[in-house]
Amino acid sequence: MSTWLVLPVLVPLAFVGVTLLHADDFTSNGVKIHYVVNGCGDPVILIHGLYATAMGNWQGPRIMPELAKHYQVIALDLRAHGESGKPEGEDQYGVQMAEDVVRLMDHLRLPKAHLVGYSLGGMIAMKIMTQHPERVSSAVLGGMGWMKADSPFQQFWETIKQFGPPNFPAACLGGISKLGVTEAEVKAVRVPVTIIVGDRDPCRWMYVEPLRRVRPDWPLHIIDNANHVSCIGKPEFRAQIEAALAQSQTKLAQ
Repeated sequence: MSTWLVLPVLVPLAFVGVTLLHADDFTSNGVKIHYVVNGCGDPVILIHGLYATAMGNWQGPRIMPELAKHYQVIALDLRAHGESGKPEGEDQYGVQMAEDVVRLMDHLRLPKAHLVGYSLGGMIAMKIMTQHPERVSSAVLGGMGWMKADSPFQQFWETIKQFGPPNFPAACLGGISKLGVTEAEVKAVRVPVTIIVGDRDPCRWMYVEPLRRVRPDWPLHIIDNANHVSCIGKPEFRAQIEAALAQSQTKLAQ
């Protein structure tokens, strides 16, 4: 069912206005996926992190409303999150979470889009770049780098799948391990990619530094005084996303 959400927007020293978000659902291989759309222009798909939601990850820090001034911004609740379906099967996660984004693009009739992923969303964005490179205009990896296939970090997610929050599908945690990609796949990516991470984020050494050794050509921006949780709320994080998208559009126009 399609709905419209009216949300307050606080404009400092000016006025309180409203912004309209178009909210809808679609079925992705039998699973309900909830998403919101705001703005117009080149499409940008926002992919949130583990245990987060589209609104919490992107609306709260004002990333979605700011980007919507220049782009068509689409943010989905990943399966097992928010208002999307929560299947239990082991085969319902991992790569299926990346395919949900591609199926959403098909649903909206978008041949290509810019991807912005944070944490788990960054893993998903990387998987899409390697599995569906023709659908990606550019990508921003926030709080994330490269989860190498067959690495201890990949195996970690399978190990901890029974230790998630109550009522959260264990299969989702275990499925994250299936988002690993090989070095050859990373080296084959040809779209513009930008990495943004907090200076105090452990993902910097776990995932970002290994990626930098393989793709030193991808710009890296370090957000000062930011850990994995606080980074996404920093104005500098949003500014770097905006700059990366603008630079990508310039490259694509050449």
